[in-house]
Amino acid sequence: MQESSSYAVGLDIGTTKVRTVVAHIDSSTGVPAIVGIGQAVNSGMRKGVVVNLQGPGQAIDTALGEAERMSGYQVHGATLSINGAHILTTHADGMVAVGGAEHEITFDDIDRIKDVATLGKIPANRDTIDVVAHAYTLDGQDNIKDPLGMTGTRLEIDAHVVSALTPYIVNAEKAADSAQVELNAVVPTAMAAARAVLNEQQRENGVAVIDLGGSTTSIAVYEEGDLQYVGVVPLGGINITNDLAIGLKTDPEVAEEVKTKHACALGHSESAGVSVKYNDEVFTFQTEEINEIVEARLEEIFEGVQAHLKKAGRAGKLPAGVVLVGGGAKLKHIADYAKESLGLAARLGKPAGFGGLADDIDSSEFATAIGLMLIDAEQASRQKPRGGNKFKAPSTSSLKGGASKLIRLFKP
Repeated sequence: MQESSSYAVGLDIGTTKVRTVVAHIDSSTGVPAIVGIGQAVNSGMRKGVVVNLQGPGQAIDTALGEAERMSGYQVHGATLSINGAHILTTHADGMVAVGGAEHEITFDDIDRIKDVATLGKIPANRDTIDVVAHAYTLDGQDNIKDPLGMTGTRLEIDAHVVSALTPYIVNAEKAADSAQVELNAVVPTAMAAARAVLNEQQRENGVAVIDLGGSTTSIAVYEEGDLQYVGVVPLGGINITNDLAIGLKTDPEVAEEVKTKHACALGHSESAGVSVKYNDEVFTFQTEEINEIVEARLEEIFEGVQAHLKKAGRAGKLPAGVVLVGGGAKLKHIADYAKESLGLAARLGKPAGFGGLADDIDSSEFATAIGLMLIDAEQASRQKPRGGNKFKAPSTSSLKGGASKLIRLFKP
């Protein structure tokens, strides 16, 4: 790589972990190749939102340090995830006059009509994250997907506005700023994961991405190629771990080990004993009891997911079903459970659209970070005529964490 190479960075701030992906963008093909990955245990967050700036700031610094040492480049900017039940989608429409009969629609016209569509629709304590245009109407011609370059005098829009509470966005930005990272964009977790795991056909037919995180479960619904709904259930993998700790009368660390190695989303009638070794001590539990506890919490989580699908008007009506990502998607038979619970086809998501260290990444847990990186790469490509994002090769002493040698976080 040259010092002027373009780069893209995804920074996923989860409640339990921060994950980052650094990719080099091939100048000829535009395909990003992952050259650095990192993750760190996070603290100071609850239900997807920052409650203590010091914890996320330190975790971001550590995760970026790992990715920088692997890639050999210093990160200055990134696209960041945001999460929490405060994220909402709202329907919006608007109309603007765009000029005379010979006027061609420009980017400025599109930006202006999006501003008009959001005016008065979003409360003062919320920030607009994205305006997803479903269709435009130009001088009476409707169902236009992209009016850019077309000629007309009156432009109308039908859209969905994704918004979040301003204080929560500001706190996430401050956490990143404390690690000296400039934000290129802020994207809801489920939307970022969708960018990595969905193809155009799925988006067109109708599909939902379900991100099973540490303390939240995020949902993004797509149909006719566009985002239709975003929602968050304030429950996740931590709740399952805590339930196991209480039900099995053991430490949370032991309960986490039981969950990741022995728990099953679809329990079996036969009872068998399983053993877990922790701190040189062996603990034995019955699989029947483990699965009963896990299923009880999963039922609550997926009832919340179904409630969001009903709110979106898509319960049982998504031809492409649901795609599961996140750490919770590693639970055994979780796709089968989702299929039975939601009455839809279900499968595990696999990120695509990139090269590089693909084999070194746990695809389910890194789906959001990869999606953020892909969005960041698209932004870099659009901004290229104005200078774009550039890699700046640092001295090894200036890398976050201060280490001077390359370290691989994941090994084949």
